[in-house]
Amino acid sequence: MFERVDPFIGTEATSLPPQQGIATTWWWPKPQVGNTHPGATYPLGMVSACAYSGAYPTGYGRYDLGTEGLPTELYDRQVASGFTHFQQSGTGAIRKYYNYFRVTPMLQPLDDLGQLWDVVDESAEPGYYSATLESGIRAEITVGPKSAVHRYTFPAHRDARLVIDFSLGGLSIPHGRTVPLRAHLHSISPGIAQGEIVVEGAPLAIHVECDDPRWRQLLWYDRRLMPGGTRLDFDRIRPTTLRPFGLMWAGPSEPGQVVELRFGFSLRGVDQARENLERECGPGPSSFATRRAATAEVWQDALSKIRVDTPSKDKQTVFSTALYHSLIKPCLAPDESPFWPADGPFAFDLATMWDIYRTQLPLLTTLLPDKAVELANALLYISEEEGNLPIGYRMARGADQFSRQASALAHTFLADLCQLGLPGMDWDWALVHMHNDLRRTYGEDFLLRGKVHPISHTLDLAFGYWCTSQIAAHVGDPALVEQFTPLAARWVNAFDEETGLLQDSTYYEGGRWNYSFRLLHDMAARIKLSGGDDAFVAQLDEFFGFGAPAVTQPGLRPAIEEMAAGYALNRFEGLNNEPDMEAPWSYHYAGRPDRTAEVVQAIVQNQFGTGRGGLPGNDDSGGLSSWFVWASLGLFPVAGQNLFLISAPAWRESSIDVGDRNLTIETTGFVEPTPDGPTQYVQSVHLDGDRLDRTWLTGTELHRGGRLHLELGPTPSAWGTTVRPPSVSTHPPTAALRR
Repeated sequence: MFERVDPFIGTEATSLPPQQGIATTWWWPKPQVGNTHPGATYPLGMVSACAYSGAYPTGYGRYDLGTEGLPTELYDRQVASGFTHFQQSGTGAIRKYYNYFRVTPMLQPLDDLGQLWDVVDESAEPGYYSATLESGIRAEITVGPKSAVHRYTFPAHRDARLVIDFSLGGLSIPHGRTVPLRAHLHSISPGIAQGEIVVEGAPLAIHVECDDPRWRQLLWYDRRLMPGGTRLDFDRIRPTTLRPFGLMWAGPSEPGQVVELRFGFSLRGVDQARENLERECGPGPSSFATRRAATAEVWQDALSKIRVDTPSKDKQTVFSTALYHSLIKPCLAPDESPFWPADGPFAFDLATMWDIYRTQLPLLTTLLPDKAVELANALLYISEEEGNLPIGYRMARGADQFSRQASALAHTFLADLCQLGLPGMDWDWALVHMHNDLRRTYGEDFLLRGKVHPISHTLDLAFGYWCTSQIAAHVGDPALVEQFTPLAARWVNAFDEETGLLQDSTYYEGGRWNYSFRLLHDMAARIKLSGGDDAFVAQLDEFFGFGAPAVTQPGLRPAIEEMAAGYALNRFEGLNNEPDMEAPWSYHYAGRPDRTAEVVQAIVQNQFGTGRGGLPGNDDSGGLSSWFVWASLGLFPVAGQNLFLISAPAWRESSIDVGDRNLTIETTGFVEPTPDGPTQYVQSVHLDGDRLDRTWLTGTELHRGGRLHLELGPTPSAWGTTVRPPSVSTHPPTAALRR
């Protein structure tokens, strides 16, 4: 799997083969670009590093800010002014990105710092990125959890140099710059320096070492050298007073001369940054090869946790890369909280919790349950210290918590962990924070009025109360269970009984159709609200475009009228965006798993591909890629409910390491699927040899491992048409979900 990963997938505008079948009817309103970057990363690590052009949104690449249609080019080719640290992965928000401590290898004077060079050669694999600039300098970068090692190969030159810009951050787009509030830089001794910048309220410390003692080590300010200077201190920096500053090594280079830079990072000061470097990279002076090998080994272990059987190398690449993208974020940085003194779990870059809570966090829980527990405890520490469970959380201090996007999403993640019985959690402690959090922001109006606008928050909060009631039941608090039960039932207040859809409201991207088919905890009652199975299926068919004509996707800078006409289609977004990513599995609850199979196969085969344009939209911190991982395996997590719905897989056979156990998914009657090929339908299912008439596994069953066997065929069968997945109104809410 490691060898098939292509980190460049998603870095350029969507470029997929022409859609086939119902996929031609889906409309893509959001930017048609994956917004990923190919830089060096570590699984769930704190540090990433990549070539920097200043482009939107990660700092890598060619594009300007865009919110819909094809991305607008800033550059017609790959360019870079250096190599920066800390990038987001596949997100689409504005100026939420870091790109600190730019390293620029140069053969020109310092006055030319910031020049963009053509990138004439790039390569990447998990944990490693390299690029050659048109200047002839070759750059290679690898990272550890809290460190980075750069290796630069220079041509012959009388005055080569490596320049670190401590003042740069953010993007080159208008209003995209991040300005440090304070900064301190200290030249310790030849080849060693330390410093700290306070950016968006977060103190980021660095310990850096250069392995060539023959080169001069100099501080610089406003592109002017400071010979003999050992310190730079800035206590108050404003955008209008900022002048670039940093550190430089310079000297003559011989042909092919290699110079290595080693970085340790910390949010708790320079001493801890030095300790992080020494722990992860040894004492030096050279550690590139050993760090690269160690990171590759960790990636190989992570990526080997799922194996798929396919004769297609392209399909291997798509799947392996999707799994890779699913394990980059969030960033786990134990003992690194800059905002409270206690050691322990800390996490950031939960930049798109409203996407990852449904797909990526269940995948993390399945493959790396110890990391899921670490993240859960980090969320609880954040709540304890800052007052709420975050909807989004990044390496920044302030109120930018993304609360308008959604509510109570951490509750879903915590409910899954609790129902699985994973060790390492204090559920009494968790219950306190979950309960308190439900009353914040939109929660007060929900309690007073029974619903809130944006109306999707009503669904969030009702489900948050249902999830919290599972923890209350677990710790033996029947009074809270009784209190939460009617609040969890308030999801119904969000719907229009005449249409069976959500009420008119404002929505965070998409519209009421996109949000109307979420997998609620009482889907049986939800379907009745639409008029029963047939009416509900008819709505879904309309939403997914069965029988509808093909649509034309938005192009470059689409007009307001063009976008309005597209939104008026009330159509599935084809995973160009994620509000409706659960909707294909709603058919299961109406006894139509055949329809799920048709839609899911169309998505898997049409909306993902190889090459830089291989994603249909923003990857959103792995939310999109992890959807592909689950769907192609023939499983889908019902987040918070400890359920996994079953459908036809895209692989003849696959194997999943579930913690320290293994689940094998086997098929008979399998035909290699294609974008325009016939749908494969489940005929029967057996779990460890026992016939399974239901269309789901419990999380406990999946985590137990074993052998899941699916018989497939070319026509729909009776499987799944009578036995429906659990709903509160038809199954006891706790017993059904814990067996």
